[in-house]
Amino acid sequence: MQAFLFDLDGVIVDTAHFHYQAWRRLANEKLGFDISEEFNESLKGISRTESLDRILAHGGVSLDDVTKEAYATLKNQWYVELVNQMTPADILPGIIEFLAQTRADGIKIALGSVSKNAKPILEHIGILSAFDAIIDGTKISKGKPDPEVFLKGAEELGISPSECVVFEDAVAGIEAGLRAGMKTVGIGQAEVLTKADIVRSDLNNFTPNELKKILFSEQ
Repeated sequence: MQAFLFDLDGVIVDTAHFHYQAWRRLANEKLGFDISEEFNESLKGISRTESLDRILAHGGVSLDDVTKEAYATLKNQWYVELVNQMTPADILPGIIEFLAQTRADGIKIALGSVSKNAKPILEHIGILSAFDAIIDGTKISKGKPDPEVFLKGAEELGISPSECVVFEDAVAGIEAGLRAGMKTVGIGQAEVLTKADIVRSDLNNFTPNELKKILFSEQ
């Protein structure tokens, strides 16, 4: 267990509600229909382009590529306006302590996110310097469940995938971690993240050493 690779949304911070507000505004103002929070769950962990495609299919709307690109950009502008208001208070429970202990234990830390806004968000919440490598939507060509984002993270860290652990809140992210040949920790509900090696509601009162005992005790 030499490196941890963290997703951003839903693991370090919860920006899902910001994505939902921005996508719903786009659906309401530009597409002529509404989307529910339940539907928004299906957009977790996938790229902006694929999210828009799913929304259009959901509403039975067809757009040309130029308009789709313009709408995706508009949605992102609205999303960025919301995340620019984030502070360290938005960091999810236990993250700061877990990252500090990870660093103290000599374990490398990387971000593996499809978000193109990852760095600004980490800057706003004050933990950009905690990461040895940042792989985000600007560095990858394939979204999750493709393992590219995590394989690139392992490569930048110089660590074998088999010695990496992925922290994810989305089904697509867990699948990406498994396809990369890594252990996976699901953050959320066990009945949803069924393929994860272990699942926790958050990282509060949890340590890397405890994780190592759970994941590698049988090896």
